[in-house]
Amino acid sequence: MNDMVLLGDEAIALGAIHAGVSGCFGYPGTPSTEIMEYLVDAFDRGQGPVARWCANEKTAYESALGVSFAGRRAIVTMKHVGLNVAADPFMNSSLCQLSGGLICVVADDPSMHSSQGEQDTRFYADFAMVPLFEPVNQQEAYEMVAEAFEISERFRVPVIMRVVTRLAHSRAVVKVAESPRAENALAKGSPADWMLLPALARKNYAKHIEKQGPLAEWASAWARNRLSLNPSRRDLAIVTSGLGRNYFEENLEDYRASCGEAGLPSTLHVASLPLPVDLIRKIAAQAETILVIEEGMPFLEKQLRGLIPGKNRITGKYDGVLPRAGELNPEIVRKSLGLAPRNSVLESASVPDLPARPPQLCKGCPHHDSYSSLNLAVNRLNEKEGKVSTVVAADIGCYALGAVAPLKAVESIVCMGASIGMARGAADAGYKYTFGVIGDSTFLHSGLTGLVDAVSSKTPVTVIVLDNSIVAMTGCQPTMLPSSQLEAAILGIGVEKEHLRVIEALPGKVEENASILMEEAEYRGVSVVVFVRECLEAVRLRKKAANRQAPGTGGGKA
Repeated sequence: MNDMVLLGDEAIALGAIHAGVSGCFGYPGTPSTEIMEYLVDAFDRGQGPVARWCANEKTAYESALGVSFAGRRAIVTMKHVGLNVAADPFMNSSLCQLSGGLICVVADDPSMHSSQGEQDTRFYADFAMVPLFEPVNQQEAYEMVAEAFEISERFRVPVIMRVVTRLAHSRAVVKVAESPRAENALAKGSPADWMLLPALARKNYAKHIEKQGPLAEWASAWARNRLSLNPSRRDLAIVTSGLGRNYFEENLEDYRASCGEAGLPSTLHVASLPLPVDLIRKIAAQAETILVIEEGMPFLEKQLRGLIPGKNRITGKYDGVLPRAGELNPEIVRKSLGLAPRNSVLESASVPDLPARPPQLCKGCPHHDSYSSLNLAVNRLNEKEGKVSTVVAADIGCYALGAVAPLKAVESIVCMGASIGMARGAADAGYKYTFGVIGDSTFLHSGLTGLVDAVSSKTPVTVIVLDNSIVAMTGCQPTMLPSSQLEAAILGIGVEKEHLRVIEALPGKVEENASILMEEAEYRGVSVVVFVRECLEAVRLRKKAANRQAPGTGGGKA
């Protein structure tokens, strides 16, 4: 075994390589991005399996399904809200009899560090009735990948691996294998196992239900679901999952000092779905009250209330012993255990309040000039009408920062691709001028279909595509199609050529570009204005890559 210092995301990526994965697919989304970055880098250097970024999470999942159909192992990565996009193939794939193992790694984001919600992926796994693995540290993250592939192939189902931000983005020493497992041989799946025509789907659904008993038996016997019973303490037992286990153990020394070794409660760590029901019932028989410590939504707490209704008092997030929203930490868990707060040096130190540092667009960002033009156009259109006659809907990306001061240019940010649909709906509701603001990568992710809807109904809406030639928000991954191909795609959907305006986002053209936006807003049909200027970070990375490849610079493959 070799020691490596790895992010949780990197441990998963390396675990996939060492487990014989053949195909890796994903869409960038914090906190999952570094998994695919590691895999793509290995692939580009000729030292790893096929690894490709995709237009969205749905196409990534479907690509992984194709690898599984071919009999080989596949991994697909995304953040928690990305599973909403991939939900159609994910849910349906649970009824296919998978050939090669398939792991869907989903990174949840408690406290919404870089997300619009705290969605908990465990609900999806429960809904689809598929296994879920939840590591507590980087070592488990590495090892669980191989275990998840084995379970996927044994039961012929997709497996979810759930991580959270703190695990994904923290580093630790990981012991890794010296050599990878060989890839599976090509072995195409049977059509009856993969075609979800109603007659076949009904049979596969029955098979899927039959798997639930053996899966539950596996969960109760799996060594990572750890049960420790103390018959001498009957008032309290503790059930943990994910990082909740770490936070409990960080307080264990003080907890032991407060109640003695004999007074420690029984504990159960739940690392999987299906739940280890037999183990849960054993710990429930030991104590009147069960405290559930879990990162994310009170999923496990809710499940326990159904498994052992009325028999035990279940406490945790529902009754406020632990906070319902946001991340846990050792101090929060310490309070739930009845321990006094630790002395903090900050409590005695005089620390002045620091000024707030909200996120903002980078200096010189092209979006600043695009939004300046939009603000001018919106103000003039409203003045012309003598009332508020405009709606500006935006989307997910770094250009979402146009919502905050000093620009305050947009009025809604809901999900990937929503800007165009919401602008169309606002127009149908009666607003005269509606704008849908979307980035180039997001447009390819889920904006194309919204534009198709608007074109089909000839709704008066102006779509603004902010084309900075990169997926800037998540670390400058490549956009699926180059800027030069956006124009052809837009015209192919049916936007009239005279109402597709491709303009430069430059400080000296703010006034001119505002006039163009006003002209297109007056058109009583669909118009698209593409603001083009490369992201400054993309320029830097391109120059750096060019320098690496230049003769005499020690260059090679970027």
